[in-house]
Amino acid sequence: MNNLRNRVQLIGNLGQDPEVKTLESGKKVANFTIATREEFKNAEGQKVSESTWHNIVAWNGLADIVSKYLKKGNEVALEGKLVYRSYEDKSGVTRYVTEIVLNDLALLRKKAS
Repeated sequence: MNNLRNRVQLIGNLGQDPEVKTLESGKKVANFTIATREEFKNAEGQKVSESTWHNIVAWNGLADIVSKYLKKGNEVALEGKLVYRSYEDKSGVTRYVTEIVLNDLALLRKKAS
């Protein structure tokens, strides 16, 4: 059961092209978002669709793969771990971020041209 700890699996669509950076250390990092959609019927029996956005971070080799193959609109399946972090912005306000650090992914469907 240890491999189930802090494990996230999602299927969704990219909200924008991945942003890839090379850090001073030489490590590569790719950031992108995916939207997952849930459909259900509300109390009045009407069909409702809700989207949830997730921040994804890919490092090194996975960042290379992400930058090469993923584009806005692609449907992907991914697996990673949930990470919470905080930082102080330029105004001195503490900001909180929830991200999924990517461990594995599969391109399910490319966006139709």
